[in-house]
Amino acid sequence: MNNLTTDSTDHALAALRYQTAARDLERIVRNIAARYIVQQVPLTWRLLHAIEAEALADLGFASRHDAVMLGLFQRPSDLPYPETDEAVDFGTSTALPAVFAFAVSAYEEAARRAAQPPETAPLKRARAWGD
Repeated sequence: MNNLTTDSTDHALAALRYQTAARDLERIVRNIAARYIVQQVPLTWRLLHAIEAEALADLGFASRHDAVMLGLFQRPSDLPYPETDEAVDFGTSTALPAVFAFAVSAYEEAARRAAQPPETAPLKRARAWGD
């Protein structure tokens, strides 16, 4: 009975460590992608690979998580993707390596924000002190 409790605790801790690492990696990828988004650089396969390489080589990320955890975010070598200057298009696929998914999400979010009309704040009338 004690083994079941220990096993479930180990699984819960492993899941928590994975979620923490995933959030950390997503923040890193979004920061990298933001540099390109503000420069209006389109997301190409070559750029996606560069974002992936930079994110996974981040020394802070590597120092905060163990090697086993880092390995979970590495793209399997048997999943080749183009390395061209063509625009990234995954079609309807939702099975993406983590870094790719985070970068695509950042670009899609930026495109949605850019497509929305800017919000205009209602003009406030200046009032005299104490009114």
